[in-house]
Amino acid sequence: MDSNSLLKLRQTYNRTRRWLGLVSLAAGLLAWWLAALYGGLPAFILPSPSDVWTRFLRALVSGELARHTGATLLEVLLGLFFGTTFAIILGYILAKSRVLEQILSPYLVASQAVPLVAIAPLLVLWFGPGIFSKILIVGLIVFFPVLVNTVFGIRAVPPAYYDLMRSLRASRRQILHHLEIPAALPIFFGGLRIGATLSVIGAVVGELVGANTGLGVLINISRGTFDTPMVFVAVFTLIVLALCLYGIVAWMERKFLIWQEHISNN
Repeated sequence: MDSNSLLKLRQTYNRTRRWLGLVSLAAGLLAWWLAALYGGLPAFILPSPSDVWTRFLRALVSGELARHTGATLLEVLLGLFFGTTFAIILGYILAKSRVLEQILSPYLVASQAVPLVAIAPLLVLWFGPGIFSKILIVGLIVFFPVLVNTVFGIRAVPPAYYDLMRSLRASRRQILHHLEIPAALPIFFGGLRIGATLSVIGAVVGELVGANTGLGVLINISRGTFDTPMVFVAVFTLIVLALCLYGIVAWMERKFLIWQEHISNN
C-alpha cells in the first residue's frame, strides 16, 4: 500500500471517528431526556436537558456563569503554568542526578500517596481562601505527572546520541536544544495532557473547600438551594474547560512534533 492510500485511509478513519463521537453524544442526550421524562424522578433530582439549557441561558445572560468560570479558569491556568514549569526544571535535574532522585523520591511519592482532598483543607487554612491556595493546589496536582514524564523523556535518549553530539563538539546548550528537548517532548506531552485535565479537578477541590468565586463555589451554592440545573451547568462547564485544555495541549503536541509525522510518512 502506497503513501497516498495510507493518507486516504487515515483521513477516512478520522472522519468516521468524529461522526461516532457525535452519534455517541446524541445517544447520551436522548437517554438523559428519556430518563428525566419517564423515570419518575422530580426535577430537583434529575432535571431534563431543556431545564439545564434554560438555566444555562439565564446564568449566561446574568453574567453569573462568566464570573465564576473566569475565576476557575484563572486558577487553572496559573496553577498549570507554575506546576508545569517547576516540574520541568526539577524533572531535568532529577534525570541528570540519580543521587538527588534517591534523596527526593520518598518525598515525591509521599506527596502523591496523600489524597488531594486531605491536603486541600490544610492549604486553604494556611494560605487563606484566596486565589493563591487554589493555584498551589492546582500546581500540586499537575506537578507529579509532568515531573515523571519529564524524567523518563530525558532518560529515554539513547547514549549513542550523546556520543554523537560530543564527537561533533556540541556544547551543553546545543545538546539540550537539539537532542534532549526533541527526544523528551513526545513523552513530556503525555504527562502534560494528564496534568491539563487534572488541573480542573484541583481548582474545583480547592473551591469546594473554601473560596468566594469559582465553579466549585457555584456548585456548593446551587446544591444548597436545590438548584440542580445550575449544578449540571457548572459540571458541564468544567467538562468543557477540561476538554479545551486537553485540545490545546494536543494542538501544541502536533505543532511541536510535526517532524515525527514527516519521518513516519517517509
